[in-house]
Amino acid sequence: MRKLFAGAGALVLTAAMGACGNGDPVAEEVSGSTTVPTAETTPATPAATSATPTPAGSSAAAPDDELLSGTRQVTIVRVEGFEAGLSLLDDGRLGEADDDSGRQLFVPTPVAGDRFQVKSYKGGGGGPGTGDPVCWQVLNPGNTQPLRVEGADCTSDEPKQQFEITKVDGADGVYHISNNSALLQHSPTNGLILEEPGDGDLKNITFRFNDNGAAPAQR
Repeated sequence: MRKLFAGAGALVLTAAMGACGNGDPVAEEVSGSTTVPTAETTPATPAATSATPTPAGSSAAAPDDELLSGTRQVTIVRVEGFEAGLSLLDDGRLGEADDDSGRQLFVPTPVAGDRFQVKSYKGGGGGPGTGDPVCWQVLNPGNTQPLRVEGADCTSDEPKQQFEITKVDGADGVYHISNNSALLQHSPTNGLILEEPGDGDLKNITFRFNDNGAAPAQR
């Protein structure tokens, strides 16, 4: 039997920026005019690409977090939507279901650091012999519609299938899920979407993972 439990989570997003600069070159005044002395310039060292920021109140998943080890299958419930669980619905999109429709057993599988593929196997039980997995993948539907998640063939080096999963501090089994800084969240008009939350728009973005036993053999 699937297990769906509700919890509570909170989030405050913060960001910090810093900058530095060099002083102006010394000008040499010659015959009433100002010239800049010629000097060999050293190419600037490009800035390192920054990682996706971890939301305030959360931290990178611990390496010994069994729920994110790729060896356990879980159900996922939005903390503020406890009456329904996440499901890859029959039309392929990630949504919420209050029955057993779609694929509701997921295997977060490490890729690198705090990035994971989220796999789902066929069958309500998700047990061995259920076929190849389907993976979450970000989809941009265009037409000004927000990003959403759909099922796709699993490809581990596809960035659109690499989700950052970060633990909410002080809440066991509760996480934020994002891709390229866009957080998975619930929209009253569009359902589950990926979007950078604006000021004051910080609700419906924490998810509880509930252990549902050993994952099928990885493919």
